[in-house]
Amino acid sequence: MTVRLVAVEPDFWGLTAREVALAQDISAVADGLGLESDPSRLQSVQVAVDAMSHPEVIRFWKAVLGYDERGDEDLVDPMGRNASFWFQEMDAPRPQRNRLHVDVFLPHDRVEARLAEALAAGGVMVRDRSPHWWVVADPEGNEACVSTLGTRD
Repeated sequence: MTVRLVAVEPDFWGLTAREVALAQDISAVADGLGLESDPSRLQSVQVAVDAMSHPEVIRFWKAVLGYDERGDEDLVDPMGRNASFWFQEMDAPRPQRNRLHVDVFLPHDRVEARLAEALAAGGVMVRDRSPHWWVVADPEGNEACVSTLGTRD
């Protein structure tokens, strides 16, 4: 069994004292039930995107991921399930150093709307392998492969 706490303070990264206390209470209950914890597996993952103009790039990633903005530089999964994205503005280009791609898997009936949102947010279609796989890129060339769930060519 896994218990996961998600930070609830909108302008605070990390856990508040209230959330730490809740985690300790949950651990005490688990101990009382004879359940074993394994804190060695704890981790948090964030994807960092270096961009020359992060306001343009963040619009694309917000659309393609279906995430919410948190401040001026961050996107977070509204369900608290997946890695957050942080956008760091560069002062000079670093060719091929900031290139990345992200795979996004969606139910088939959500793909068309998500692609339309990404394109309207400044993205470009790089590859169309309808009906199961598309590649779109943000204004600086970073790519997202959008695929239907359960498929991968």
